Amino acid sequence: MIKKISLLSVLLFFIATSVLADQPATVAGYSPEEAMRLGERMYREGLLPSGEPMQALVQLDIPVEGTMFTCDNCHLRSGLGTVEGTIITLPTNGDKLYRTFRAGAEIETRPARTLLAKPFQSGDLRPAYTDETLADALRNGIDPNGREFDWTMPRYLLDDHEMEIMVHYLKNLSAEYSPGVTDTEIRFATIVADGVPQKDRDAMLLPLQAAVKDRNAQSRHQESRARQGPFYKQDKFSAYRKTVLDVWELKGPRETWRDQLALYYQKTPVFALLGGIVTGDWSPVHEFSEEHEIPSIFPVTDLPVLDDDWYTLYFSKGYYQEGETAARFLHNMKLTGDTPVIQVFVDDPESHLLASGFRQTLKMFGQALYVDQMADPATLKSTVFWSDLKRRYPDAVFALWAGPGGVQALPFITSEESGPEIIFMSSRLLGEENSALPENVRDIVHITYPYRLLTQKTAIEKTVRSWLKIRNIPISNIDIQSKMYFLGWMLTGVTRMMSDDFYRDYFLDVFDMMHDESYAIATYPRVSFGPGQRYASKGCFVAKLSKGAQPELVPISGWIVH
Repeated sequence: MIKKISLLSVLLFFIATSVLADQPATVAGYSPEEAMRLGERMYREGLLPSGEPMQALVQLDIPVEGTMFTCDNCHLRSGLGTVEGTIITLPTNGDKLYRTFRAGAEIETRPARTLLAKPFQSGDLRPAYTDETLADALRNGIDPNGREFDWTMPRYLLDDHEMEIMVHYLKNLSAEYSPGVTDTEIRFATIVADGVPQKDRDAMLLPLQAAVKDRNAQSRHQESRARQGPFYKQDKFSAYRKTVLDVWELKGPRETWRDQLALYYQKTPVFALLGGIVTGDWSPVHEFSEEHEIPSIFPVTDLPVLDDDWYTLYFSKGYYQEGETAARFLHNMKLTGDTPVIQVFVDDPESHLLASGFRQTLKMFGQALYVDQMADPATLKSTVFWSDLKRRYPDAVFALWAGPGGVQALPFITSEESGPEIIFMSSRLLGEENSALPENVRDIVHITYPYRLLTQKTAIEKTVRSWLKIRNIPISNIDIQSKMYFLGWMLTGVTRMMSDDFYRDYFLDVFDMMHDESYAIATYPRVSFGPGQRYASKGCFVAKLSKGAQPELVPISGWIVH
């Protein structure tokens, strides 16, 4: 059967084709690929091909360097633009710049961007940019209609070669849909490694699959609307895509995972990775995502990669964050400085991250550790070891990052009258051993707790449990299931805001623009978002264990934000 194709679709096809196919042999003397790399640096870092900062004017006559006002600060990494207070930044990507812009049509396809209508009357048109008019806009702040931009938009002082590179970059920025998107589908994948316990695998996978099923079921008429909707809503309906979720199974040694991921991706490209759970740290998947520029959203891991990379959005910094919190707690209590601080940790990935977070944050506050020692199980139970530390540093604060072995060490640390007044320990390392802490040390042991307090979980956790029950998903690990419920909830909002702009960088830009959330997240008190932030939960409590046979964690701090 021959499908009907609208005149608008044909026109847009030929416009997009003419923009993308007519690539020059060289750009300002560089290959198109090298010009894109240099243009990207200009756009994201404000640096010229020479490495010098771009120069510009703002507010009529104030000179600024491009590193102070990079293009992506306002127009986003994807070039799709946003609204900040009363400042409206329109899209600067190739797909939007090089076609006619009608304010009303833009608003129709993007309900979340209604503020874009403010500078325009309903009938206003902006012709498609050309290379020449785009250069004029960047230099002089004038659009193709001769209208002047607000002076918050810098006027860039670029020579002809530099301008050619910038125009080339903008013309090709977010000009083609990212891989994983077809006319009818947007495809995602989630990752599961062998060795993950079945209950945790199910806790991650089943709620995620249910969220995708819900999303597709709620849009059951959208496919026909996309084909036959009225012409004035055609752009809006044509944004609809069925959501598909693949499961990528990783088997065997970790060092083979990246090759396995590459084979999955080569066979069936996906737009982004959702959730996922593996044994050990997330680094093999993280590195794959960065290499292929694939967003990876909220994997289930307490061992994330800690850096400023772009493509992976984590729930938190995991164990590292608890170490940060203990150091900030000390700083807030004014206990750093002259107070000796001693750190003892065991040789496992979790303890190393705790120790690193504690060490690095103290260093940031100008505090050096007096002792920073990794200990084996025998050392933890050595009276000589602990007595020597207490003798040398009688007023010290201790950070003890060990699981059950840490509980076994407590009698040796506190066996004398000169024992420490503060011992930091991790609630997650202790696990069920929390309740095994002897009552005589519960006033001394300060426990880092990176979750929503149990007394605060009731309402939202009840919602999650009800949602799982309706979908016949048994409770296996409510913490993981709550995280995947939240991911599904966020995915609905993000894809709605994207409309038909199926670009991976924009997918992450929209996450960055989302409101802080406390309503749908059961695991943490709140998660917050912002440009370039890659850890959504940014805090942790410090608590003590109450007395009695059935102790509870009682916070002694607020939500300490890193």
